Amino acid sequence: MGKKESIRLIANNKKAFHDYFIDDTYEAGVELFGTEVKSLRNGKCSIKEAFIRIEKGEVYVYGMHVSPYEKGNIFNKDPLRVKKLLLHRYEIQKLEGKIAQKGYTLVPLKVYFKGSLVKVEVGLARGKKLYDKRQDIAKKDQKREAQREFKIKNL
Repeated sequence: MGKKESIRLIANNKKAFHDYFIDDTYEAGVELFGTEVKSLRNGKCSIKEAFIRIEKGEVYVYGMHVSPYEKGNIFNKDPLRVKKLLLHRYEIQKLEGKIAQKGYTLVPLKVYFKGSLVKVEVGLARGKKLYDKRQDIAKKDQKREAQREFKIKNL
């Protein structure tokens, strides 16, 4: 049996689940500088506005905000710098094929440490229409109402 890697969540993109149907997920490494990794260890990261593009067979994440490291001074990089994601070539080709289909896009879902490595969970997503969002909200309301009634009965 292999050694189990510890996973520590840094940032989560809840908005992605609200705006998209997630059909598939991939784990990608991120090309980072030392001060960015130190900043991530302190949990200073946001992927709310982030999106992913494939350019010339390489995958990049745009809008992933990594706050400058307090003790980093001249070594700090631009917080919104475009970062390269590391995936296997066959995964990139598979994703390119899917994106060529109508309505698919790539969104970052999570940023986390897997052992000592920073990973990004990439979601292959389809945009939700307004009525889909309304249906989801209605389901959540029903679930909440059912739980409330269940609590009242069990008091």
